Amino acid sequence: MSILIGIVPLVLVVLVIASVIGVKKGSEESLERGNEMIKTVYVYLILFATLMMTIGGTVAAFMAVADIAAPPGYYQSFEQYKLQPQYKGEYATPPAVNQTPTLSDAELKAQYDRIVSDEKSLTRQRALNSLIKSFGWIVIPLPVFLYFQRKVKL
Repeated sequence: MSILIGIVPLVLVVLVIASVIGVKKGSEESLERGNEMIKTVYVYLILFATLMMTIGGTVAAFMAVADIAAPPGYYQSFEQYKLQPQYKGEYATPPAVNQTPTLSDAELKAQYDRIVSDEKSLTRQRALNSLIKSFGWIVIPLPVFLYFQRKVKL
């Protein structure tokens, strides 16, 4: 996508320069043809840019729907969670005077399940936010694309 961002302005500049050079070399008739060519190139560039924006928004929307339907799993298993130093009685710093006692397996499992469900909920919320943003990339350029598509004479 970043290559596209660099290529489109370069192509536009080259086409404009070529059009201006072609227009200056000709007569009144070629001036009119040059103006028509510039308009045609402009319409096709708008069509290309809006089509790419719409396609990108559609792909992003599809990915967001996939994340809502099946959010990625939590990266840590219960066994890994249970082996963390704070649950084995090991501390990196000296224990405080009012140190909490070691949690039982049932308490750890409940805490782990809550963390997993919170993570899934957060992932779904992010995917929903992404879906709304992706619809902007579809809804905004699509009418522009349709308008300029009607201007193309086949």
